Amino acid sequence: MKRTLRIAAPALLLLLAGAVEPVEQAKAPVAAKAQAANFYPQDANGPAVLDAALADAKAQGKLAVIVFGADWCHDSRGLARVLLSDQFKARFGARFTVTFIDVGVPQTGNGRNLDLVKRQGVKNLKGTPAMFVISLGGKRINSKKDAVSWRNADSRGDAAILGWFDKLLADQAG
Repeated sequence: MKRTLRIAAPALLLLLAGAVEPVEQAKAPVAAKAQAANFYPQDANGPAVLDAALADAKAQGKLAVIVFGADWCHDSRGLARVLLSDQFKARFGARFTVTFIDVGVPQTGNGRNLDLVKRQGVKNLKGTPAMFVISLGGKRINSKKDAVSWRNADSRGDAAILGWFDKLLADQAG
């Protein structure tokens, strides 16, 4: 018993002396990570967000990247992380604006903003995310098939996603 007290007493003193601050510090990264995962705000007015994004891109002379996804979807979050990365901004920030719109869970019939997806020519969104690139004139540049092919975005990796944008720009130039 005395041996246990000799070992436990210093640990207890350390705990009492400074445990509050390390526990609070440990919670901070978790809270920041949770906040950063809110790429697709559920309470946003989807039509207003889309219209503003298209107007903003046109005013800046940029192509609009519109991503329909959800924060529950790891592929939607993975794509969002790449599109918001410093690497993407450095390579493509002068050419694209990026906007994220929540679509809920369309696979289960609990979708939202699906009328906005239909405006891009996709009648039935079966998975998330879907990514559309819109010209200054408001026309979709990438194909419908391509737009809905991002269900594996997270496993594609950063280089493949960035390479897709390189190819898109090369195709537009040629």
